[in-house]
Amino acid sequence: MSAALPRPVSRLIDEFGRLPGIGPKTASRLVFHLLRMPDSQARALSDALRELAEGIVYCQRCFNIAEASPCAICADPGREQASICVVEEPLDVVALERSREYRGLYHVLHGAISPVEGIGPADLRIDELVARLQTEPCEEVILATNPSLEGDATAMYIERAIRATPARARLTRLARGLPVGGDIEYADEMTLARAVKGRSERG
Repeated sequence: MSAALPRPVSRLIDEFGRLPGIGPKTASRLVFHLLRMPDSQARALSDALRELAEGIVYCQRCFNIAEASPCAICADPGREQASICVVEEPLDVVALERSREYRGLYHVLHGAISPVEGIGPADLRIDELVARLQTEPCEEVILATNPSLEGDATAMYIERAIRATPARARLTRLARGLPVGGDIEYADEMTLARAVKGRSERG
């Protein structure tokens, strides 16, 4: 960063630049926007970042982010205890909860198998999932990884790992197909193929 900038400004630009999707220009704009903010807003942002770093833990049961372990979902006696939905990231839990269609438990992997990025099974929470199935009365494991090469590879690995244990939980995958409001002509071939294969009888 330019020597014309004070060190605190340069340091914050560098730190913003480490975030995904933030380039040097965007990082600079953010920092100079912060400099124009009232002190109270800048301090509120600083406090929120500190609280994020100090006040968030991983649930030791499902590995979702939480303020305490177990998380609110795992601690809720009203959830369906016999169903575990396996997702890649905490944001996937947020998305599924918004749908209000699923009332079971979760297991967050914190990524997907990706040899290109150097991420293997040992880097994810797969062993913890397999161990969890040995101690919890689970009847169904829903593999809700993303519909990508990495997501599919991760789901296949998990399926093999579970089938190699005494666990007898039913394994399912989320249905895939055309998005609501989408046009068939703009759908990719894989989506269309899955939509046709997963078709259901009407009336």
